[in-house]
Amino acid sequence: MNAQAEPLSEKEIEERLAELPGWSVEGELLRREYLFHGHLPAVAMVVHIAQIQEELGHHTDLTLGYNRIGIAVNTHSVGGRITQLDFGLARRIEDIAPGHGVR
Repeated sequence: MNAQAEPLSEKEIEERLAELPGWSVEGELLRREYLFHGHLPAVAMVVHIAQIQEELGHHTDLTLGYNRIGIAVNTHSVGGRITQLDFGLARRIEDIAPGHGVR
């Protein structure tokens, strides 16, 4: 098994969450919501996230509203648990968010 795809312990999750303000764990999902000043910036970020997901081969559930995006991710190959793959994707999303005018 890919070491990045091994489920993280609660302590490991807490440590990684401390490095990602705005992200939280709900059940077995790593979650974040972003707000924008309108619809087009939200759509543009969804497309950018989709490109990153394709590059990584790891995908989130994305919910697009008028001026918001909801993100929920875990690793299906390990029974829907949170892994380093999820945190790696979250970090990449955080890195692009400012460029999309996140409020």
